[in-house]
Amino acid sequence: MRGPGRIRMGYFPLPLSEAERIRKFLLFPAMPVSALDPCVGDGGAFATIAEGAQVLRYGIELDAYRAEQASRRVANVLQGDALRVHCPVETVGLLYENCPYDWTLAGSAEERSTRTEQVFLNHTYRWLKPSGVLVLVIPEERLAQCSAILASQFRDVRVYRLQAPECVRYKQAVLFGVRRSRRERERMRDEDITRARLHYASLARNPTQLRVLPGEADAVYAVPESGPVQLVYRGLPLDQIEDLLPLSPAYRQAGRILFADQPSTSERPLTPLHGGHTALLAVSSLLDGIFGSGEERHLAAWHSVKVVDKSEEEEDGVITIKERERFSNELTLIFTNGRVATLK
Repeated sequence: MRGPGRIRMGYFPLPLSEAERIRKFLLFPAMPVSALDPCVGDGGAFATIAEGAQVLRYGIELDAYRAEQASRRVANVLQGDALRVHCPVETVGLLYENCPYDWTLAGSAEERSTRTEQVFLNHTYRWLKPSGVLVLVIPEERLAQCSAILASQFRDVRVYRLQAPECVRYKQAVLFGVRRSRRERERMRDEDITRARLHYASLARNPTQLRVLPGEADAVYAVPESGPVQLVYRGLPLDQIEDLLPLSPAYRQAGRILFADQPSTSERPLTPLHGGHTALLAVSSLLDGIFGSGEERHLAAWHSVKVVDKSEEEEDGVITIKERERFSNELTLIFTNGRVATLK
């Protein structure tokens, strides 16, 4: 994941149209069932997947603003890092997971980076009770990294490609699976696990084998009955630290350097300014500001732009095009009535 993805904290929500299709694959009991989304985002997709059933919804979200948004759709939202959250094992009936697509940072030169999809799945799958349903949204090529857990811990697995434009862009697939019981896991043979892992690796290499998620479900996954769960956050209270940081002595000392007072530019110059001086002041933003009154009140912003002058010369029937680059000053005016003018 590159810069734009890190700015969004890995947040690429599932389109609601795909969430509605996923919902058709799930059969909820008449009794209450607990469902968990460890990367709930704004809660839109999770609420759609659990719609129309007696579901105790639990969500975890790292971003404080999105956690506040999710709380309007999901009754129980915990703000923090899902990898620092403790949940009792084998208690959740439905686990919906669409975690960030990224690499973890290696702690030392000897360690290797790991895909976050694998890390999140390894941390959260234990929360599913036997016969609990996993709904995993993941890039197709990352099925191989998650194959060890999927092959040993889940049965009745189906994988589909997602076709919404955003999903095609990130090559997303959705996986449905049922958590094996301890007895089922003990009965598995090594060759069965190896065969399943090779199958996931084959799908990752050639995702065209996957069928598109149909509009009508061709399989039904029954979510088992499950009671309330208790999530405990064991990480740092990031929001509280951010609020208390400006009050610390270290922050006040560093603030003198990080947030130094801007130099005053209100005094008269010692000598009259010529054109070059005015241009330097303009492009350095020292002439920016709010000017005028009434309808002529406007915001002025100067900046430097590169201009290319082209000229043609013809000699012996050969036309030569010459280009000369230079910098010019450009002024943008934004008036109170919304009118924008650009002076070059």
